[in-house]
Amino acid sequence: MAALVHDVLNRAAMTIAETSIHFDAIAVRIDRLTRHLTSAAVSLEPDLIDAAIADALRHAGEALEGDHATLESFSEDAPSQVSRRAWVRQGAASGRQPALTVRVSAAGGWTFVLSIGTSDTGPHGPAAVADSLRALADVMVLIVQREQTRELERITFEGARRPTASSARTCDDCWEPDEFEGIIGDSLPLRIAMARVQEVAPTDASVMLLGETGTGKELVARAIHNRSTRRGRPFVRVNCAALPSTLIETELFGHVRGAFTGAVASRQGRFEVADGGTLFLDEIGDLPADVQSKLLRVLQEGEFERVGSSQSRKVDVRIIAATHRDLNAAMKEERFRADLYYRLSVFPIALPPLRNRIEDIPRLVWYFVNRRQRALNRKFTTIPASVFASLEQRSWPGNIRELENVVERAMIHSTGSTLVLDDVQGLEVAAPPRGAATLEEVERHYVEDVLRRCRWRINGRGNAADTLGLHPNTLRNRMKKFGIERPKGPVALDSGRLSA
Repeated sequence: MAALVHDVLNRAAMTIAETSIHFDAIAVRIDRLTRHLTSAAVSLEPDLIDAAIADALRHAGEALEGDHATLESFSEDAPSQVSRRAWVRQGAASGRQPALTVRVSAAGGWTFVLSIGTSDTGPHGPAAVADSLRALADVMVLIVQREQTRELERITFEGARRPTASSARTCDDCWEPDEFEGIIGDSLPLRIAMARVQEVAPTDASVMLLGETGTGKELVARAIHNRSTRRGRPFVRVNCAALPSTLIETELFGHVRGAFTGAVASRQGRFEVADGGTLFLDEIGDLPADVQSKLLRVLQEGEFERVGSSQSRKVDVRIIAATHRDLNAAMKEERFRADLYYRLSVFPIALPPLRNRIEDIPRLVWYFVNRRQRALNRKFTTIPASVFASLEQRSWPGNIRELENVVERAMIHSTGSTLVLDDVQGLEVAAPPRGAATLEEVERHYVEDVLRRCRWRINGRGNAADTLGLHPNTLRNRMKKFGIERPKGPVALDSGRLSA
């Protein structure tokens, strides 16, 4: 009898183990689907959104061996369901109860419900895959809400194009800064990054912020700190690229009196100052190799020694690191320690460049205008649509920081209540040809250069007439006067036009 009971227990344990492995594989499959949908969402056209959501529902339903999957949205202003997207397996019976339901609360009083129905009568491992399914639901909701925002903006824009309305955007249409540490924007790539911030902030995990220069890494680091349990303690920033290698060690760990020439008193390092709080290591990719090993010890053991001392000191610090460099390449070239990278990059967050979130440009422009106009003794009430169109066509290698400089330069250049871009300074204008001694020749060259940058568009969005501040018919007369003709055949996109 004992042997029989032992055999039954062994079989049960094996069944449980096999079931766990099965559910783990499902979770991995759903995680892969979430990553694919996230990367595709950045360039997803509006007319393909419903198809993308339906395809994701199908893959999620098949992964859970279900017969139907739905994503429903509800609003506080509506008593019943507002919209429904669904996938149903061919030949599946109707009326079955969902085995797994995930609810997502979204901005504006919206609630989204993702439901997966199975072909059997019992629940199909909801506990093992709930987290993965929730992450997938979050991305779906972000995509759907982005489309809702686009549709609202389209309706507003079409209304503004009526004869009774102005084509310019007035100050009444501008936005207040978001209550997220001054991080401005509502585009899908930014919302995905902010969702990851909200996920990791309550924990003590190390965070690696990845992104180009000027994408707001310090703002995001502060947002993580202010949403953590350490928000009542110091937030300390160190720019590893701004300090020489001879000073970075004493800056981080401090020194004792007499440790080196000029050390007339002991000094605390940034780790001690940040004890109990958060230490933000900006440009971590520029950290010298000898300091990397000491930083690794602090992360592993929570202790360090001041320069010139053999006494170990304990600290409790959360590390947030940031870099715009390719650390994978640096590790291959042995310029950055792989063990330190994996310690720092427990939870990486990629911040999108401005060129991937151009729908945020109008909001950012108004924010910078409202913030700087008092100091510049200016008062702007209107920004023409042509200004936004011109800004949205640039590549922005300097990202938000570069946009802020362009807006401030435009504010200085403008004399009235309407913002006008300083195009002569804002665009890379080619030098006039040799021998151009007259004003007419210089003007001809400049008009031709602007036409080429605007792809010879005289009407429509981002046209050359608006850029030059001329009426389209006036521009045509100038072209005829200067003998400028549009080249035949398709016009290639001039890379210079995309420069900031």
